[in-house]
Amino acid sequence: MARTNKSSIVITLLIIFGIGIVLGMWVNKRTPSSITSSAPTTPQTYEALESGEAVVMRVYRDLSPAVVNIVSKSLAYNFWMQVTPQTGQGTGFVIDDKGHILTNSHVIGSGQNIEVTFMGDQKLQAVQVGQDPVSDLAVIRIQPFPGLAVALLGNSENLTVGQRVIAIGDPFGFQHTVTSGFISALNRDLIIDNRTMFGMIQTDAAINPGNSGGPLINSRGEVIGVNTAIVSETRSFAGIGLALPINRAKKVASQIIKLGRVIYPWSGIAGGSDLEPQLIRALGLPPIKGFLISVVVPGSPAYQSGLRAGNQYAGAYRGRPLIVGGDIITAVDDIPISGFDDFQNIILQKNIGEQVRLKVWRGGQEFSVNLVLAEDPRVTKRSGV
Repeated sequence: MARTNKSSIVITLLIIFGIGIVLGMWVNKRTPSSITSSAPTTPQTYEALESGEAVVMRVYRDLSPAVVNIVSKSLAYNFWMQVTPQTGQGTGFVIDDKGHILTNSHVIGSGQNIEVTFMGDQKLQAVQVGQDPVSDLAVIRIQPFPGLAVALLGNSENLTVGQRVIAIGDPFGFQHTVTSGFISALNRDLIIDNRTMFGMIQTDAAINPGNSGGPLINSRGEVIGVNTAIVSETRSFAGIGLALPINRAKKVASQIIKLGRVIYPWSGIAGGSDLEPQLIRALGLPPIKGFLISVVVPGSPAYQSGLRAGNQYAGAYRGRPLIVGGDIITAVDDIPISGFDDFQNIILQKNIGEQVRLKVWRGGQEFSVNLVLAEDPRVTKRSGV
């Protein structure tokens, strides 16, 4: 009986062992095919990728050769009047086959030695063509060479919130870094060094120090903005990057290349207080929108057109002096305006010598005033021309 039990145990173990071998062979037969079923990704398989990935890959491939890292070096004096080197770093992109490169003014600064680095670590010396502190743009130039890549400049006129955008730049010195996101808002105003930059593009594509001056690109591979600033308490990206629309940048760049500086149209209205509901009630005005003129420069187009500035101090409003008694501007060329910054933004889109029609509210009466825009003498004085 004992021998029979021992034989049964041996037979059972052999059966289990046999089943294990069969299962192992079946698993081994299936596993290699599941691991090796996908082929390596090649440029020919871009269309098989998720559409968003394919767009970013294509834009990066096409635009990167036209994007450069910029290092600007200058000499300055420290507290003890010792000469010390100063270095600025950022991004730029080639805008024509003559070797002109567009970037931010704060990247170049007062640099006497400017070096640009292309993809592949090709380094070239550049010279400054000119700067415009108002728009924070600068143009530098390299000696063009065969095969020089030029960025395709698009149109920023009809942008839409939610459009995909791609940024290429050199954040923290990491050259040719690509980030992607969307246009999260339009027509943002940014105050930098006591000046307002109007109509900026807001994006959530990651932008960090070193991205300044780089291109913001749409999904067609067209540059639609110049990355200029971030809103962050830590100087690192916090979800809000701002770019200057390319249509304005093209206008500025063309004047710098042609004249070495930028000329701006000027109305002569140098200050105003927005008509917010609280101010309207305090002044006893009907529910109108626009701004109250506080300063008109003597001899300016606004002065010659008979516009009146405020003449009575009424205390402080939102931290600024409130001057009342002047005209109220409610529209430019029949376009209603929401305040003084809105007015300034519209004027900046005009040309010197162009006539504009202002809708004016004075003493309960509404009428129109025509004035011809002149060159802004304040910009000429700042640029030292």
